[in-house]
Amino acid sequence: MKNMELWNSVCVTAPSAVKKITGKPYQGNSPKPYWLIQRATETFGPCGEGWGVEVKSEGFHRMTETDVMHTAVVIVWYMRDGKRCAIEQMGQTKACYAKSGGGMMLDEDAGKKSVTDGMVKCLSMIGFAGDIFSGQWDDSKYVEWAGQETNKRENPTISDKQAADINALITEVGADKVAFLAWVAQMAGHAVSQVNQIPEAALDKVVSTLEKKRQPKKVAA
Repeated sequence: MKNMELWNSVCVTAPSAVKKITGKPYQGNSPKPYWLIQRATETFGPCGEGWGVEVKSEGFHRMTETDVMHTAVVIVWYMRDGKRCAIEQMGQTKACYAKSGGGMMLDEDAGKKSVTDGMVKCLSMIGFAGDIFSGQWDDSKYVEWAGQETNKRENPTISDKQAADINALITEVGADKVAFLAWVAQMAGHAVSQVNQIPEAALDKVVSTLEKKRQPKKVAA
């Protein structure tokens, strides 16, 4: 479905980019904001060019005699199909509050945290980290799958046709496939037990190395 294309392309979160929620009366997980910034950049382009964050309004609000809340209305805009799109949400952070053990807690980063909170909420509305906010992250099997999908995206491998061409080249030059894949694995920094696991980034190096093993054709006298 076209309406879900953007959502489906950004809803899977890397396990390494998920953190436990702390300091709240509830439990759960949340995506690391800087990872979301990276994913938004991968999706829309450089921040300020393909997407960006604007603070529409912000301020401090006294909640009780001791507690002060900072709120920020944040707009995240992004370019899609040549059009400027925008999402608006509110972020909030306790800027001052009484500690349970006595005394007061002042958060000098409250404003920054509120803007970040608003940005995360805006991005979540178009699918970023959708698996976390929809509750899928509670399933350990899903988390394992998300890790595999993230690895495929961050470390793409060669296509089936490219793998077939390399297999043919290995046979043609008489290379030891096991030894050759061990060399590729050392170069890639992770296990490569099959030709179709060769990283896309290593394709040119792999092909040029195999082609150097070709025997020169004999010229007829």
